[in-house]
Amino acid sequence: MNLMNEFFSSQVIKGEQVGRISFSAHGVYSIVTDAGTIEGRIPGRFYHRAEESKDYPAVGDWVVYQRENQGPAIVDRVLNRKTLLSRKKAGPGLDEQVMVANVDVVLVVTSLTKEFNVRRIERYVQQVYESGARPVIVCTKKDLCTQVNQRMYEVERVAPGVPVHCLNTIEGEGVDALVQEWNEYETVVLIGSSGVGKSTLINHLLSEHAQETQEVRAQDHRGRHTTTHRELFRLLDGAFLIDTPGMREMQLWGEESTIDQTFLDIDQLQKQCKFRDCQHETEPGCAVRRAINDGELEEERLNNYRKLKRELKRLALKEKYGTQRTNRMLHGPNKIQ
Repeated sequence: MNLMNEFFSSQVIKGEQVGRISFSAHGVYSIVTDAGTIEGRIPGRFYHRAEESKDYPAVGDWVVYQRENQGPAIVDRVLNRKTLLSRKKAGPGLDEQVMVANVDVVLVVTSLTKEFNVRRIERYVQQVYESGARPVIVCTKKDLCTQVNQRMYEVERVAPGVPVHCLNTIEGEGVDALVQEWNEYETVVLIGSSGVGKSTLINHLLSEHAQETQEVRAQDHRGRHTTTHRELFRLLDGAFLIDTPGMREMQLWGEESTIDQTFLDIDQLQKQCKFRDCQHETEPGCAVRRAINDGELEEERLNNYRKLKRELKRLALKEKYGTQRTNRMLHGPNKIQ
């Protein structure tokens, strides 16, 4: 396809047919091609080759396919991914759930009303950095909030270096500034809880009524859940846009080493601590405790930093040793710190 960049086109052999997954449900796919959108399926041999669930095509993937006459396209292979946004699948197991592939920008959408939660924002931003994409925070329902400046300040404190936009999606206020965050042919995805206004924002970005929306509930200022699947759209500026269903929670998936990017302020502070292994508790010369005492850093942010590090550490240990042995290592008499 002429919309592919060099990273993907270099993986294609001359004469192969290539398209992009725009919709996926129960083994049936929609594939965007130069000639339009066609139905796609994966053959039996694909099931035998796949070792993990992430090996199957996801929305945003570029795929090589074969098609005869006007029948469905048969997916032959998935091109190597540039980025991959995943999360841990809900439940006690240890499974990765791929959300979308090959996105450049992730819009973390949160409302400024009762749904507002900076700890959730930190969790989302962490997962975006893990994916390899760029995070952008979008605060919606500005028209329903009486503390806009205070809440924007709170967001900027927990996401240092991340662009933050404040929108009234009903009127479209702030959308023109938001679209400057990505370039032509890049791919943008929206993530966030149900009812925060993602579908309304998508309709503004597409300049059409592409996604169904429902009225905001008066008691909590939340919209009702409308998106039920992931779907890729084409924007007028040439970029791609992916909508996702609202999430009740974002269970982390990734490596502990990426967390300092999310908590850049803490990472910079702890480099100034007197002791390299400072736990930021009662040690003398702790720059982190000093920042908390001076009001420059919130205690809750440090606590969430520790919580997310523990969560990723547990995930890594479970992958290496299994659940039962990990529990003994973390909670037994000789537990590791």
